[in-house]
Amino acid sequence: MELNQNNFEETLFEYVEQFRVLMAPETWGNILAECSKNELLVLLLLYRKGESNMSQIAEYLNAPLNTATGIISRMENKEMVDRNRHPDDKRVVTITLSDSGRQQMAEIIKSFSYYGQRIMTVLTQDELELLGRVLDKVINLLKEVKQQGSQEPPNQIRKIVIE
Repeated sequence: MELNQNNFEETLFEYVEQFRVLMAPETWGNILAECSKNELLVLLLLYRKGESNMSQIAEYLNAPLNTATGIISRMENKEMVDRNRHPDDKRVVTITLSDSGRQQMAEIIKSFSYYGQRIMTVLTQDELELLGRVLDKVINLLKEVKQQGSQEPPNQIRKIVIE
């Protein structure tokens, strides 16, 4: 698909449709279907750090503390995470992956690795480097837009005259 200003919207929606298929439960064995975006981010954070407190999780999610607490409560009910109280100071609570959460992360990593390896077999080294540069540009642009604040045009209210 060739992308230009004239067909941007059409091409964008074609890519979204293709990505929709990639995100289907059949592709990931229902691993991702069981998690919200924030739950997946918490799983990734805890997998990498080992443990975090609620303030760190809220900051990582860029969400208020009460929102992060609700997310962790749901994840605890799903037996994905454990809350651990410090033996000397019961006010200090750390969050860690449960055995089920670690198993779920192992499945996610296995799936990502499988698709990552498949991608690497069909792209040349030059294409992989180009893909990396393009993704870096896109990410940097999105960070820049976020730092500047929303520059989106405001929603315009249309007045409809009813006679």
